Amino acid sequence: DREMGLTRRLLERLPDGQFSWKPHEKSMTLGRLAEHLAELPGWAKVAIMDAGIDMSVRRPPDYVPPATRASVLEMFDKNVGEARAALSGRTDGEMMAPWTLKAQGKELFTMPKAIVMRGFVMNHIIHHRGQMTVYLRLKDVPLPSIYGPSADEQM
Repeated sequence: DREMGLTRRLLERLPDGQFSWKPHEKSMTLGRLAEHLAELPGWAKVAIMDAGIDMSVRRPPDYVPPATRASVLEMFDKNVGEARAALSGRTDGEMMAPWTLKAQGKELFTMPKAIVMRGFVMNHIIHHRGQMTVYLRLKDVPLPSIYGPSADEQM
């Protein structure tokens, strides 16, 4: 819950109208990075409720990526709520059940759901949250304190 709150505080700083910006030609856009941060908590629900996923399964043809800060926050809040509900009341046995990631039918890894939650979901969120702080700093957006004060905000 704390990490999700910290992530939301960062997403609240997204500058509307700049989602196509990227710091380097090889980088993803600010909008795609924000979308990814908003969708990652939803992976918790998939990790808990399913036995695995094939990453080559694409989004529905009518999917529209979020184009505003408000739509990113709406996606994030929905996914955090669903993740919290999926995690609630799970037993150790359920969390130690295997979960498999595939791509085009080929197994990439299988590990306990608890490890998937920590490594594939939480660490992934934290990694991209750090990336987002760099993007926002380059756009001169004041950063919130996360694990300590930022140059813009005390704890």
